[in-house]
Amino acid sequence: MGKITFYEDRGFQGRCYECSSDCPNLQPFFSRCNSIRVDSGCWMLYEHPNYQGHQYFLRRGEYPDYQQWMGFNDSIRSCHLIPHVSHAGTYRMRIYERDDFRGQMLEVTDDCLSLQDRFRLSEIHSVHVLEGCWVLYELPNYRGRQYLLRPGEYRRHLDWGAVNAKVGSFRRVMDFY
Repeated sequence: MGKITFYEDRGFQGRCYECSSDCPNLQPFFSRCNSIRVDSGCWMLYEHPNYQGHQYFLRRGEYPDYQQWMGFNDSIRSCHLIPHVSHAGTYRMRIYERDDFRGQMLEVTDDCLSLQDRFRLSEIHSVHVLEGCWVLYELPNYRGRQYLLRPGEYRRHLDWGAVNAKVGSFRRVMDFY
């Protein structure tokens, strides 16, 4: 169960809309989104309706303006409550330096603040998520474009919606940070 509240103005002001499940079109409820309060659950927000455009991962907390969730603008048009899929709290993901699971493979079980510093890699070309949900970030320190990966196979960066294979950091989807 999740709960998120969208506010039209910064600092949790203006018209608001509370949501507790997936919503493919938030346009009827507010015209812009400048602050958000997440009471429970992990959420992926999207810049456009039907889960399209830039993605923003939010967990429990307060976000008084759109820059706090690394938003490019005040447009949030759909949202998805990320189900808890990890069994017994385990997270496992295999990352590969080449498409189609070729090249060097690394199995990871925890967050990575900088792919370059930790593994001397700046690109990931394919991923196999074995357990849990993960968010890939284009830049180190959990910045830049974000991509939600559920358990499954991603044979090339286009499979997770990226324009290129540039990955700077990644983290597990967990609701208790």
